[in-house]
Amino acid sequence: MIRSMSLRSQLFFLQLLIVLIIVLVAGTVAVRMQEQQIRDAYQGRMVGVAQSIAQLPSVVDAFDDEDPSAVIQPIAELTTQATGVTYVVVTDDVGIRYSHPNPDMIGRMVSTDPSVPLSGETFIGTQTGTLGESWRVKVPIRGADGSVIGTASVGTLESTLAADLQEDLPVLLAWLVAAALVGTAGSIWISRLIWRRIYRLEPEEIAVLLETRDAMLHGIGEGVVAVDERGRLAVLNDEAKRLLDLGDEAIGSPAESVLEPALAQMFGAAGDADETVLVGERVLLARSSDAVVDGRRVGSVLVLRDRTELHQLLLDLDGARDVTQALRSQAHEFANKMHVISGLLELGRTEKAVDFISRSGHGGSVVSGDVSPGVSDPDTASLLMAKTTICAEKGISLIVDESSTFEPDGTTDPVTVLGNLIDNAVDAVGSNGTIHVELTSHAKGCIIAVSDDGPGIPESLRAQVFTSGFSTKESAGAASRGFGLALVQRVAERRAGSVTVDESVLGGAHVLVTLGPVPAPFDGAQRQGSHGVLTP
Repeated sequence: MIRSMSLRSQLFFLQLLIVLIIVLVAGTVAVRMQEQQIRDAYQGRMVGVAQSIAQLPSVVDAFDDEDPSAVIQPIAELTTQATGVTYVVVTDDVGIRYSHPNPDMIGRMVSTDPSVPLSGETFIGTQTGTLGESWRVKVPIRGADGSVIGTASVGTLESTLAADLQEDLPVLLAWLVAAALVGTAGSIWISRLIWRRIYRLEPEEIAVLLETRDAMLHGIGEGVVAVDERGRLAVLNDEAKRLLDLGDEAIGSPAESVLEPALAQMFGAAGDADETVLVGERVLLARSSDAVVDGRRVGSVLVLRDRTELHQLLLDLDGARDVTQALRSQAHEFANKMHVISGLLELGRTEKAVDFISRSGHGGSVVSGDVSPGVSDPDTASLLMAKTTICAEKGISLIVDESSTFEPDGTTDPVTVLGNLIDNAVDAVGSNGTIHVELTSHAKGCIIAVSDDGPGIPESLRAQVFTSGFSTKESAGAASRGFGLALVQRVAERRAGSVTVDESVLGGAHVLVTLGPVPAPFDGAQRQGSHGVLTP
């Protein structure tokens, strides 16, 4: 039956049950307290009356008379009427009554045990006597010498106490009913409030929504990061955990303490365009938007897309286009030379044709010769050959130091570092510039140094150039710049190396990168997954 009830009804009846239990307990306690207060009030009155009777000189002196009851009975009746107690009974030292509401009982032995007051103590309790069950007080009466000569007993019937309590019950019950009604109204209001807060949904519907939300959130290929109003991480889907290298323990932590500063700053700065952010060694596209519920901002949501592999493919495509253009230019130049040689041969100018061939040489071939005999790493050698051809087309001299020695280390880290440094230098020197590359590998890692004759990097900016998104260039597409040196530094830090920027002997910038040994065991997925050559 409970399962068939709506959540709103369940909340109402549950709260109503709680209210009724509380009211019932509170009412029971209140009745008990009121009963005790009535009993305490009667007890205080009876103790005062009994002690007054026991200390009254006329009562004490009457014990020496031949008929003590003649004096004591009128006093007991007057006291009973004046104080509102049920009876005042005075006895001698053996328990013979000198006073009683029923005069026929005078001169007879009391029906209850008088030993306590006769021993000099005060008795307070409920006993059943000739008048019925009563709440009574018994005190000793002492003579002039201090000895106990009798007792004074004052009591009130239990029925009288019950009648007084019943007089107070209507008011008390009225308050309890009012409290129950207020509690019921509060239960109705709270159940409606909670019902509206959960968008009038039943638990089964909420469960379905949560399951659907989790399936969608963790099934999409984009990273989703959400923070609450306090800037603490509230949601991390599986893709976001992978891109940011975070776990479930990050949820609940301040965003600025677990995310890259550039990424954490995007929360609260909603925009319509994607921004390129470097996170670790990954290039991500990030877009921030406000999370709004019922017109109220409750947090921010960041959507992340991995651009690393796409960026690498675009760079590879640009490199292929540059090489293709270089080959096309060389083919055109070669065709022109062949036309000249053909013409000289047709004219019979054989000697001139031979001389022209000698002067032309074999230059221009992309694959002609080695970049440097000591560079045995095929990835690095291929990169240097491609960059040399591209630089030649731009009028830039790319010189690899003849003493360079470079062996494969099993990763693409050197290609990442060298490619970014050469691209930086190409942008810096412009046409007719010179770039010098020196490579050294050894058992503990490798050293990569790139110098140019460009304008260099001012000393005041040498620390800032390693900040993600910072660039000294002002050109189109600047939004995608500022990641090359930042990535180089992060690769160096991961390899327990360093990056320094200084002034080169050519007059421009000199960047020295040291890479430590490859950590063992090396994760092959890392080798292919996140390292890319970036254009700053």
